[in-house]
Amino acid sequence: MNTEQANNPLHGKTLEMILEHLVNHYGWEKMNDHVRINCFYENPSIKSSLKFLRTTPWARKKVEELYLESIRK
Repeated sequence: MNTEQANNPLHGKTLEMILEHLVNHYGWEKMNDHVRINCFYENPSIKSSLKFLRTTPWARKKVEELYLESIRK
């Protein structure tokens, strides 16, 4: 196994798994406070969020950073 990946907390996590964790940890409203995107505010759903995040690198990066912050606490 690559040592770089062994120390990467995102390794093996799908975007869907990350979103589900964040929704359970923060809820949609708090997620929108941290990452201001419409798919967290207007009719939020995992499906619409996945569609947006898969095509928007800056938003995905912010969501991944929020995930990392949430697991460090």
